[in-house]
Amino acid sequence: MSNINLGYGRGSISFDYDEARFRVLEHKARDERPLTDVEVGEAIERPIDSPPLEEIISAGETVLIVASDATRTTASAQVVNLLVRRLIEQGVSPGDIRIIFATGIHRAVTQEEKLELLTPFIVQRIRTLDHNAYDSSSMIQLGMTERGTPVEINRALKEHDHVILTGAIGFHYFAGFTGGRKSVCPGLASAQTIEATHMLALDFEKGGRREGVGTGLLDGNAVHEECERIAELVKPSFLINTIVDERGRAVGVYAGDWRAAHRRACMEYAEDHSIMMKEKRQLVVASCNGSPWDINFIQAHKSLDMAAHACLDGGDIILLAECPDGFGRADFMKWFDAKDSRALEGRLREAYEVNGQTAWSLLVKAERFRVHLISGLADEDVRLMRMTPARSLSEALARINRNAQGYISPRASSLLPVVAI
Repeated sequence: MSNINLGYGRGSISFDYDEARFRVLEHKARDERPLTDVEVGEAIERPIDSPPLEEIISAGETVLIVASDATRTTASAQVVNLLVRRLIEQGVSPGDIRIIFATGIHRAVTQEEKLELLTPFIVQRIRTLDHNAYDSSSMIQLGMTERGTPVEINRALKEHDHVILTGAIGFHYFAGFTGGRKSVCPGLASAQTIEATHMLALDFEKGGRREGVGTGLLDGNAVHEECERIAELVKPSFLINTIVDERGRAVGVYAGDWRAAHRRACMEYAEDHSIMMKEKRQLVVASCNGSPWDINFIQAHKSLDMAAHACLDGGDIILLAECPDGFGRADFMKWFDAKDSRALEGRLREAYEVNGQTAWSLLVKAERFRVHLISGLADEDVRLMRMTPARSLSEALARINRNAQGYISPRASSLLPVVAI
């Protein structure tokens, strides 16, 4: 027997497993070593397809730094700290620098989270701004895209001389990847604009997911391309995206042109985090890797979606996700009075909402697999979402054929299982 600790909230759950039955899915680490401040600085000094920062930003100009919220781990405490210090060294006044949190339709960032995300040093010296996707007075309208998407974004993006995007690269189940343009849309867009771009993930004529939309896909991905069109209207001056390890530490930094640096980061991330398999298996035990990836169910669902790539239809997926913040939206459960995924898709066709699509995606998987959820959520809510609640791994495993071959995915949110052809 072997043992592995699977992340669960801020702790872990120990799992003793038979190596003859389970294979652990692990990514190919180039150099899984946290980067020093000097190494991060060197990456910023060697930008991709962009002049260096000192040639872009001058003293007397205003700078808006876009940072991710507490649902993401991006090594922002290190990166933003170094970025602010560098700007000040270039002659930019601390009073001319603002940091805004790209929360999209998530809840606001708490003061405690700001201190953790940025460090007390930065929070005490640099003014931070909050985004509210439902506050029309904080938005500026920039017309419509060629697809007809109304563009409403936080006016702070247009009230500063320069915008610098920060964030982390990861897989996203319909935008392809995180990072890059997502700091602007959905990060700093209005609820209306967010809904319009997310809606592109579904094909309401043919039914189901739109062709070209999916994990690890950029070219031909309607959601990604529309978010890029909106970010282009902002014209970001610079981008710093990271790849982080299982503890949220930066192990890769990509800086420079907001498109080119993001694209290179995505390609290298996909190469390292795509896990080749000979076949799918009957059972997948998946951990979100703990906090913040399992902060709420809407975030944890992304790990479930990734784990589904490794499971045979009709198989079992055990998902470990504490969900201390509950569902992530107070009204999330309203979608589960739908009879099935087809009925819910019909509702979305008539009145689309972003989290309704998350609910639809969950129902699709619950109809393909038997999903067992180990979480802090109420059992009745888990059942309403068409999953089976469990309080321990042993309880969940006791329901499953003990001879079923399985995979263990300890960082399911960041690993894409791919069947080798």
